[in-house]
Amino acid sequence: MRLSRLGVLFLLAVGLLATTNCGYYNQIMSRKDLVDGSVAYRERKFAEAESLFRKAAGRDPQGTTVEGKTAQVFLARTLHSQFIGNRQVTTLADQAIGEYKKALEQNPNDQSSYKAVASLLENLQKTDEWQKWVTERSTNTQIQPQFRAEALTGLAAKDNSCANEITDTDAVKKTVKKDGKDAFEFTKPASNEEFEKLKGCVARGNELIDQAMKIEPDSVKNAKTTDLKSLTDEQLKQTSDTLKIFESARSYRASLTIQAMRLAEMEGRTPDRDRLKTESEQYRAQYTELSEVVRNILTEQDNRKVAADAAENANANAKK
Repeated sequence: MRLSRLGVLFLLAVGLLATTNCGYYNQIMSRKDLVDGSVAYRERKFAEAESLFRKAAGRDPQGTTVEGKTAQVFLARTLHSQFIGNRQVTTLADQAIGEYKKALEQNPNDQSSYKAVASLLENLQKTDEWQKWVTERSTNTQIQPQFRAEALTGLAAKDNSCANEITDTDAVKKTVKKDGKDAFEFTKPASNEEFEKLKGCVARGNELIDQAMKIEPDSVKNAKTTDLKSLTDEQLKQTSDTLKIFESARSYRASLTIQAMRLAEMEGRTPDRDRLKTESEQYRAQYTELSEVVRNILTEQDNRKVAADAAENANANAKK
């Protein structure tokens, strides 16, 4: 929940030259409130920051200007930070959720605000609302496909946990000897209700992760051949952000396939178990491949920073 003063100034500078109407005064005042509010936020004077951001947001409640959009997001983050400081005051979390939702109305692709709402709903243990919130995100065609994939993966992750809580217990997961080595053998839960729950979680989770994988773009499929040095700094960041989404999706595809393999073993479907075991290993390899590309991007970013710092130091020394 960090607010950068430099970032605020950059955002506000975008619309400066275009401002020629009678709203100019309001925009100037909002800019001042945003900068002052960011200083108060950084100094953890959250009440003061909240007041300043509310004033700025109130001047443009529809978010038609850069100032209005920025104020809405910063107000939500300030309320969020106040809740983190005192989780007993759940009204702050509810208020933050409301403000984040207003920001999303102005910019549906604001992934940070979407994630903040999801996190707050989990903190408040509003499971049904969380499920509804993330499901709506997964089907929202207004947003970029990778963000839908991230929501689908989040839903699938819940089902993976649901399945694992049943299959990764001593009651069903037995250690046996196979070819002289320890191996796991999976048997049905004693409770038929638990077994039906397991089947539902496995089926639903795999369906969700399949939907996420269908959205995976060619740029991700061919990520291994990407010439990272040819990308700009911004392109590197965008590529990394997208790859991380599908890195997670691939990881859960492997995990959910393992859950399906365990279920097949419980039901005595040996050919399916063996097939799913092979598929899970293939999916794990695909996930590992993407992880390697993400690490290579981080290395490239680090190398560029080192080179930039060296150049800056050299220029500073040359001016002495």
